[in-house]
Formats: sequence, C-alpha cells, structure tokens
Amino acid sequence: MCYRDEVTSYLQANKILALKLDHALTGVGKAVSNQIETIGAAATRALYYTSCFTDEYQDVCKKQKAEDIRFRNGVIYLLRHNNVAYDMFKIYFEEIFKDKTTEQLERIKQMLMAVNIHIAASSLTNVGFALATASFVAAGMNLNLEISALAGRRAGQVVGIIGIYGIVQKAADSAHRLHITYPAYYSALYVQELEMMYFLIEPVFERAKALTAQWASDDEIADIITRMVR
Repeated sequence: MCYRDEVTSYLQANKILALKLDHALTGVGKAVSNQIETIGAAATRALYYTSCFTDEYQDVCKKQKAEDIRFRNGVIYLLRHNNVAYDMFKIYFEEIFKDKTTEQLERIKQMLMAVNIHIAASSLTNVGFALATASFVAAGMNLNLEISALAGRRAGQVVGIIGIYGIVQKAADSAHRLHITYPAYYSALYVQELEMMYFLIEPVFERAKALTAQWASDDEIADIITRMVR
C-alpha cells in the first residue's frame, strides 16, 4: 500500500509533466478512441500493482517499479532537452550506420537524392551522416501523443492521473516490443535512459518498417529513411 500511495503522489505532483505532454499534442480525430485505450492501459497497470502484495509475483512488482523509475528519468530528460525525438533518431542512425563504409554511405545518400531527400552531411563519416539524417527526419516530425486526458483540464484530476498511468503502461509495452524486435537499439536507448520514451516515435518506426534496418541492404535503408520522412 505504501508503494502505491508513493506512486500516486508522484503522479499527482507531476502536473508539469502533464502540461508538457499536452503542449506537444496535435489535433487528432481518434481522441475518444485513444482515451479509451489509455484508460484500458491504466487499468492494466493498476492491476499489475496488486502483484506487490503477493510473494509469488515479486518479480513483476520489481519490474514495474523499475519501469516507473526509468519512465520518470525519461520524462526528466524530455523536460530538460529541446528535442528528445532527435536524440532517439540519432541513436538509431548511429546504430545502423556504424559499420557502413564511406562508399556505402555515399550510395545511400545518392539514392535519397534521387527521391529529392538531401541529407546535409558535412562529411560522409558514420557519425556525421547519422547526425545529419537524424536532424532531417526529426525536423519533419510532430510528436503526436494522442493522450489529451493527461492535461487533466477537461475531466478533472482523476482522469489526469489515469491518463499518466496509461501512458506509463503504453511506454512499458512499447519498450518491451523494441527489446524483442531490435535488441541492439533498445540497449543503446537503455544506456541513455530513453527506452521508456521510445513510444513517442514508435508510430514512425512502424510506418517506415524501420526496425528491419538491422538486416537491411543499403537500398532498403534508403527506402526506410524515405518512408520516415514522408
């Protein structure tokens, strides 16, 4: 009970988090559907909290506590930095470009130019091209969180808390999916305490089939970047 009260107090205290996330919202047509989905995720996470009261499921309880802490750390990063999406894209492109030769990077750049995508890399080093590509992709991205309940302004503080519970669960589910599908990228985000923020850019990765880059050819990587941009 003490831990649950602690979590509730933390969520109630973080009005700045709700406001920051709300500020990042763009209008979406699926607001009601998304709110229902978020409340469902919140209920799932609240159910998981009950494991803390049983000896048999202490591993579940510990996992959830760790997720809460890492989500908090990710939010602190989000509040302190101007563009968390850019940082996560940078880590992604550093991962997929790290073993590429200059000739391979040049080929990818030429294929992108052929579809009118001009990556302004000062030099065709792995790091330089990763930074330039991340900047280009992030520049055209709006973080659409689709979680208007988090502001807590329309339906009261209780809904605001439920909304944040739901977001933590969505973030945990998203991080888990990434851990399974692209362990190397997950590990790179984990080192920076950003894996629980991956849910913010997951829709872009899904649309672009970006997690297949770990096995992709140079042509396929160029196609992935094109889909990310468009």
